[in-house]
Parts: sequence; structure tokens; C-alpha cells
Amino acid sequence: MAARLGRALRGVRAVVVAHGDPEASDRAQCLRADLIVAADGGALVCERWGILPQVVVGDMDSLGREGTERLRARGARIEAYPRVKDQTDLELAIAAARTAGADEVVIVAAFGGRRLDHEIANVLLLAEGPRVSAVRGGTTMRVIRDGERIALEGETGDLVSLVPLGGDAEGVRTDGLRYALRDE
Repeated sequence: MAARLGRALRGVRAVVVAHGDPEASDRAQCLRADLIVAADGGALVCERWGILPQVVVGDMDSLGREGTERLRARGARIEAYPRVKDQTDLELAIAAARTAGADEVVIVAAFGGRRLDHEIANVLLLAEGPRVSAVRGGTTMRVIRDGERIALEGETGDLVSLVPLGGDAEGVRTDGLRYALRDE
């Protein structure tokens, strides 16, 4: 689904920075965050933006020993994992954000780079839990679960796409869009 989604009025908003190709507007997401978690090389993205993540999570293969120690010396908490593991660095970063109390997780810089398999896996991570979204430029993607109601904030002309995953979506109702859906 593509649209601008409004910020939650409650809880902790975490931004998880991946190591893909960041958009210029992604930095602004970090500036509105209560918590910034970098997934390994995402810490390099944060450094380019002049932002220190509170937590850096992963196997540190992209960040390296020097980068890891530099961030630790600046006050970032480092959660290092072995290179051989069952989760991606981004999965571990999302889990770290949840453990730290985040009830909303926004992922930035999760697309681009050399690995299409990672991009696909990153999209699938949106189904991992409630209130997980990925932002790329002016587009926000998130999973809407069965029975969940959401309100989208936007302007006339904004693009909203509803894409069913894993089968037909039933009982979908929309108001205020060009093509209204009524329990379809």
C-alpha cells in the first residue's frame, strides 16, 4: 500500500535504518523518531546524515571493527551477532526496536543496493508485527491485517494502492478515495 500514513499519537516511534539506497527524505524520519536503530551498515547511512543511532544491531560485516568501535565510543549501544545466523540484520534491528519498547517501527533505506533477495525479504518483514512500515521517499508501505481499521492522512491526488498478499482480501471498505470499495 502506498500513501502517507500519519504518526501514532501514542507510544514509542522507532526508525530502523537499513543499508540500502537512502532517499533524501529518509533523514527527516530519523529526526522525528524517539529511537533510532541501525541495522549494521545502516549506521554508515546514519553517519552520512550526521545522526548517531542509539542502537546498532547485526553481524557488523558492513560496518567493520573500526566503524563499530567508533560508534561505541560515541555512545551507541552495539548488539553484535555472529555472521552465520537465521535472521537478517534488519530482522534483528526490528526486534531490538520492539524490545526497547517501540510500538511503531518505520524502516528506511531498505531498498536498492546489490541484493534483490534482500529487498524482497525486507518487504516481507512488514508482516512481522503490527505497526511496521517501510518508507521510501514519499511512499509508505505497510500491511493491514484482517479486521484492522486505519485512517490515512494525505492530500487530494496522493496515490493509495491496496495490494492483497497471499490471496484475496475480503470485506475491504474505503471512503474518500477516487474508487471506493464497499466490502469487496
